[in-house]
Amino acid sequence: MHHQGRRRRDPPPERPVLSISEVFALADAIDRRYRALVLLATFANLRWGEAVALRRKDVDLKAGTVRVERTLVEVTGKPLHFGPPKTEAGVRTLPVPAIVLPELKAHIKAFAQDGEEGLIFIGGKGALLRRANFRRNWVRALNKAGLKDVRFHDLRHTGNTLAAIAGATLPELKERMGHASDRAAMIYLHATDERHREIADTLSAMAKAELKGKKRSGTQRARKRKKRS
Repeated sequence: MHHQGRRRRDPPPERPVLSISEVFALADAIDRRYRALVLLATFANLRWGEAVALRRKDVDLKAGTVRVERTLVEVTGKPLHFGPPKTEAGVRTLPVPAIVLPELKAHIKAFAQDGEEGLIFIGGKGALLRRANFRRNWVRALNKAGLKDVRFHDLRHTGNTLAAIAGATLPELKERMGHASDRAAMIYLHATDERHREIADTLSAMAKAELKGKKRSGTQRARKRKKRS
């Protein structure tokens, strides 16, 4: 069905970046069958289409990796189909952080389709996961977790930011994101410059508060010594 007058708007340059605890709060709040999807999309920097196209054979639980080789394509009025990732660089193997691995193992055991070609993430009725069906769960979980105006793609945005803060270099970020050009990855490196300034200011405030406390207690000790003498 074609919606007249609806144009795709460019996303605003500033999208929300969730804290790690907000990501886990969202994972706690969402339907259990989508918990691992939230965590994997964030910590393995996956796009929606890449995550929902994953098969059992793309996940190596022993090595702790996911292989991105395809994406689910949704075009209005056309049947869902799988296609190659956006760019050649989109084909990549990504390590899954240790904290997410048990979640992924439990999810596969409980919810994934059988067989090597079986999909990891499917809808409640066992069919391909459509954005529209997932959206109801997403909105409910956002409300429950007390989060506003967060889109699924913001999980990837969050993961990119966290990777940059964790010290990923430009080539490493490009590889994680599945980008061939420097431009998109550079955005995250610039963002971390600001973040590092915030961290430095926080450390400064912490040190100031602690030193102030020590100074006071040092003065009190000196007064006590004077009284005794």
